[in-house]
Amino acid sequence: MIVTLALVNGFQETISQKIFSFWGHIRVTDKQPMHSVIAEEFPIKKNDTAFTAIKNDPDIENIHPYATRYALLKTKSDMEGVLMKGLDSSYDFSHLKQFIKEGRWIHFNDSTYSREIIISTYTAAQLQLKLNDRVLVYFIRPDGSLRPDKLTVVGTYKTGITEYDHTFAIGDLKLIQRLNGWQQDEIGGYEVFLKDPKKMDVVSSKLYYMNAFPQTWDTKTLRQINPDIFDWLGMQDITRNVLIGFMIVVAVINLITCLIILVLERIRMIGVLKAIGAGNWTVQKIFLQHSLFITITGIILGTILALCLLWIQQKTGLITLNEDAYYISTAAVKISAWEIGLIGMGTLLICFFVLMIPTIIVKKIQPVKAIQFR
Repeated sequence: MIVTLALVNGFQETISQKIFSFWGHIRVTDKQPMHSVIAEEFPIKKNDTAFTAIKNDPDIENIHPYATRYALLKTKSDMEGVLMKGLDSSYDFSHLKQFIKEGRWIHFNDSTYSREIIISTYTAAQLQLKLNDRVLVYFIRPDGSLRPDKLTVVGTYKTGITEYDHTFAIGDLKLIQRLNGWQQDEIGGYEVFLKDPKKMDVVSSKLYYMNAFPQTWDTKTLRQINPDIFDWLGMQDITRNVLIGFMIVVAVINLITCLIILVLERIRMIGVLKAIGAGNWTVQKIFLQHSLFITITGIILGTILALCLLWIQQKTGLITLNEDAYYISTAAVKISAWEIGLIGMGTLLICFFVLMIPTIIVKKIQPVKAIQFR
């Protein structure tokens, strides 16, 4: 049960953290009904009052502007379509640092836009690009014409989420603004990072109803934007509960069987004890004490074994997964002390009540017949 919980918790947290690190926990954009998550945004004007109110909220860790723009990357022999995600110097690079496979973060300029780009390892392989290579980037102007630009590849990333790795490239927000013909105070939206992801729904609603929040803006949690992924992660809870249920049933049957055998092997001893005046509860206590000793020893040894197995997985990544299907290459582990304690106490409590069932046999044993038992 400890291993099951640690693996399921690690799986859910790792994938959720990947999504949150790439997009934040809440997105603030213009109200766009039926707008796709992977699409260009309608511009909104920066609002210092709303920005400050959001940033000062105690549940907010960070907030920064962003915008996206479709582009075509071209080399001498190949081309690949991407959705360029523009960020600025206020962005906390630590969110994406875990995904960087080669290179560095973008260097932003105060006067003009940065001519640097970060692409996924998939896109780099498709276009046969390496670090410091120059790549032509074609953007469609508002009038329909193509505008070429030459950018330098300064880094490659890999999230393990195919939808992101096959689609996004990362560049300067100023470049997106210039291509769209936007003013400096126009952006695609804000990405909001929370201190506690569990409060997404509550904080999203709170931000939307703030007095300083513009009526033309909207807030959406990543769970609303990517419901399929989070529904899939939620299904892991069902799998976990079913597995633990089977474990409990098997363990209870084994305990009852073991104790019945233990009682039957000591029939003559029970008869002798009753014959010299021992009551039913006195005899039952002997078996309960002996069984609880076995149970507590098993819980301690089982916990140590589980923690050793999980430690080996953390250090070696022994259990591997298909990253294209599961978004992670090795099984992630998250060990929770309170869950281990709860499992230990719950197991002990269940075992204690289960142990009472076979000892009922003791009450029905008659001393004369028990002493003659062979």
